Amino acid sequence: MTVTPVPPTRVVVEDLLRRIDSGDPEAIAQLYAEHTDWKLDWPHAEHGRAATPWIRHRSTRTDAAAHFRAIAEHHVPEEAATHIERILVDGDDAVVLGEIRQTARRTRRAYRARFALHLTVRDGLITRHHVYEDSLSVAQAFDPAG
Repeated sequence: MTVTPVPPTRVVVEDLLRRIDSGDPEAIAQLYAEHTDWKLDWPHAEHGRAATPWIRHRSTRTDAAAHFRAIAEHHVPEEAATHIERILVDGDDAVVLGEIRQTARRTRRAYRARFALHLTVRDGLITRHHVYEDSLSVAQAFDPAG
């Protein structure tokens, strides 16, 4: 019997970033465990939540695909870019540091948001996805009042 080796954390994280860049939500979701600890840093107030429905806690592989579909739906894909500054790996944990550049589809306002993405990889699948980002710049870009 041949045992397939489990890819190390860095390999899974780099694959995730490539898949996110390719924009295929189903392919992205395949890297997540069936149940995932998923949190996004966002103010507790409900202000702006209707305009940013992808920013919410999730828990399943299906939720992961829905998250990336919602991001695509609410942004202008031709005006998006992500700059990865660093990937730090310690065992099963990785932190990705960078900046996203997006344009809100509804308001046509561009924004930049610095982020830290904390991932945990176990048995070749992502089991934790915690995002800490500049939520104020995102909220302002989607605020119809400007």
